[in-house]
Amino acid sequence: MKRLSEQILEYAEQLPEGTPLTAKGLLRFGTRAAVDQALSRLAKRGELIRAGRGIYFLPIKGRFGTRSPLVGLAIKALSEQRGETIVPNGASAANLLGLTRQMPVRYLYLTSGRSRTLMFYEQSVELRHAPSWQLSFANRPAGKAIRALDWLGPDHAEKGLKKLKETLPSKEFEDLVSAAPRLPTWLARIITQAGLP
Repeated sequence: MKRLSEQILEYAEQLPEGTPLTAKGLLRFGTRAAVDQALSRLAKRGELIRAGRGIYFLPIKGRFGTRSPLVGLAIKALSEQRGETIVPNGASAANLLGLTRQMPVRYLYLTSGRSRTLMFYEQSVELRHAPSWQLSFANRPAGKAIRALDWLGPDHAEKGLKKLKETLPSKEFEDLVSAAPRLPTWLARIITQAGLP
């Protein structure tokens, strides 16, 4: 009979890149305590990455050595597994929407869950709890627009919104305008004025 750690590794190798491994999700292989111990041992041996309390990822082995899973894939899978909304922060959203050329130097995501930091080897990924209005429309363009405009702030949001009115699909822009009552007053005012015919 295979050892528990071998069973867990074989199972992990069948999963898509970035799939989080948790003791709760591996109870088919053994008791909670035994699975916790096996995960801990695998992480100590470098066969799993311990990203945070109770969250592990399989490193990706390639021709040029071992790397952590792509952060975007890992965050998306974690969001789906936990039922949490996790979205890129305002600076990332502004960059994706072409409102700034500034590239964020660190990984920062907003989440409906608790704030925490995940470690992928030396790379830290911060998950920061955010109010529900910042998570509106999740990863849709309207949601990215809300976060980008908030990041731009009262002095630059109006200019950013003019560009978004030209580039966002009309349905997304309509949804952005419809969200105005849930947004901070300064942002609601700018968006409402932009939505007037």
